[in-house]
Amino acid sequence: MTPASCGGNARGSSWSSGNPADASGAFRPAPRALTKVVKPFFQNAKLIQMAKPEHSKHTSPNHIRSFERNRKALWMAIGITGSVMILEVAGGLLSNSLALLSDAGHMLADVMSLLLSLMALRLTMRPPSLTKTFGLYRTEILAALINGTTLILIALYILYEAYQRFGAPEAVESRTMLLIATIGLAANGAAALAMKRTSKESLNIRGAYLHILGDALSSLGVIAGGLIIHFTSWYVVDSIISAGICLVILRGAFMLVKDSVNILLEAVPKDVDLEEVQRALKSIAGVKDLHHVHLWTITSGIHALSAHVLVGDIQMSRTGQILQEINQLLLKRFGVPHTTIQFECENCQEGFSCNMDREE
Repeated sequence: MTPASCGGNARGSSWSSGNPADASGAFRPAPRALTKVVKPFFQNAKLIQMAKPEHSKHTSPNHIRSFERNRKALWMAIGITGSVMILEVAGGLLSNSLALLSDAGHMLADVMSLLLSLMALRLTMRPPSLTKTFGLYRTEILAALINGTTLILIALYILYEAYQRFGAPEAVESRTMLLIATIGLAANGAAALAMKRTSKESLNIRGAYLHILGDALSSLGVIAGGLIIHFTSWYVVDSIISAGICLVILRGAFMLVKDSVNILLEAVPKDVDLEEVQRALKSIAGVKDLHHVHLWTITSGIHALSAHVLVGDIQMSRTGQILQEINQLLLKRFGVPHTTIQFECENCQEGFSCNMDREE
């Protein structure tokens, strides 16, 4: 059986499915034995590298039913949270409670987060196209970046207002504050119950569910502040609670912006150790070295990797086996479903990572 050639000094071997040329440059039919080796190799490589596990669920009846459940739960949560947010804005203005306005800002964050989750849910149903080969997953990241930036600006403004009130506390209508906060707590509880079942089916919905629980805790804080104001008339507690809620919003918003920017910059996913990936791949029999390794995130929870893999002067059928082992290891151990692997026979002098220069 004919072994796979390294291609002389060429750093990257490019396996061709066409007919090989002889020494005179004339093309001749490929030997039957080589065809039996090459054809399965290309079929396996295509299936392994191009198959996308998520795509198979587009036509799955179970996935469609799950999609409908998640969509209904999200719309219910958006309706409830949005209504309470408007109520808290009105109540905050009527009662002069900055804590209520801060909680309304927190709910605005959650409405935007829920809309983002709904958009991401719908985008997962759309397959890639010839012009958008990764689909529209990055739309979720762009929306998250806008979401986080807007939240930072809102929280900073409320913090400024709270600072102004520390020196000169303003009277707050505690009964209105308590009434609106109690309604908010009940609504958040209803939204959480509506999403409890579906939160176990999807990480996307799980994140939105946790946001709703955070709203419930904020409402409890506002209720506690309203009780303190009602019995002690200590109005400065309204500014203290609003500042505390804003700090919670700022922490989440900064993390959201940071994660979004890292994904847009195609940084290594924070939940994957690139050095550990390198060691694991080198432990596969037949893999001598790696270089030009790139690991990035397409969208939250979907990672991709490309690499040049150095192997010996081996048969093509053997590289097909190595490719399958690489893909299985990356998927099962590191959660990387998308890979692009190039096999080479000559070591690269640039090291594990590569320098990308523009051609002049």
